Amino acid sequence: MRKQKKQQPSTASAYVERINLVIDYITSHLCEPLPLKELARRAMISPFHFHRVFQGVVGETPHDFIKRLRLERSLHLMSRPGKQVSLTSIALDCGFSSSSDFSRSFRQRFGTAPRQFDLAEWKQQHAEAFDEVVSRPDMSRVRLPGRENPDGFRVKIRELQARTVAYIRVLRPYVDNRAYLATIRLLAWAEKHRVDNEQWLGYQWESPELTELNDCRYHIAVETSKFEPRGEIGKFRFPPMTVAEVEISGDIWKELRALRWLYGVWLPRSGCVPADQPCFEAWNGRPFAHGNEHFELRIQLPIERLR
Repeated sequence: MRKQKKQQPSTASAYVERINLVIDYITSHLCEPLPLKELARRAMISPFHFHRVFQGVVGETPHDFIKRLRLERSLHLMSRPGKQVSLTSIALDCGFSSSSDFSRSFRQRFGTAPRQFDLAEWKQQHAEAFDEVVSRPDMSRVRLPGRENPDGFRVKIRELQARTVAYIRVLRPYVDNRAYLATIRLLAWAEKHRVDNEQWLGYQWESPELTELNDCRYHIAVETSKFEPRGEIGKFRFPPMTVAEVEISGDIWKELRALRWLYGVWLPRSGCVPADQPCFEAWNGRPFAHGNEHFELRIQLPIERLR
């Protein structure tokens, strides 16, 4: 009996797989030089073709994508509570060659210098846009009454070991139910590989309060390391981390209230700042087990102690 040939991924699927490797590398090395030749090497695509392939998959050139991520990281650093950090430190931590290079790029994107930028107004505008998309029509269910905690949220500090995940990256996740549809695809993959009962995670590297919704990338993921990334299924390893964890049992509005309380009330009083990792949804059981109406999960915010 003749052996069947191993099925080869389509060209489009292979390109997504290779660009996933590049995006993960960029995300983990944003403060370092990222020459095009090195990115092309990691994608296993010739430098001549890499630029066009990357733009075709991501919708931005590699240069524009990296610059945007670095500027969004600068907003994240500028918004951290505690001791004010110099623009030079922020510039270098975000991968810019100098404070002048950072200021020039910042002004080009945001229309003003970093020192004159109204971060509070920017966050407010983006928070309102996010609320309108996610929680329409009853936005009053998201707002917190001052600094109160009517839901009785409690924070548990946990030390997490390193985690390796299989993920699907979802572009524009708040459009056309894309996050849910990606979850269905990953569930089918996880069942086939018998890892569907492992820990499920949802996360995004960008904050909707700092990043345009069209540029946000949501990841649906399941913890497992015994696989090779293929097609849209990527592989990423998170380092050990300390997290502030809040248990959620309720609807989307309760989760949004918990996030607002965690960032706006608990964090400024905690003596901690967000670490340079995404905030996680750690699902209890399978994701969306109760549809879109009820969630059983834990919010895990990676944190660092203020020095």
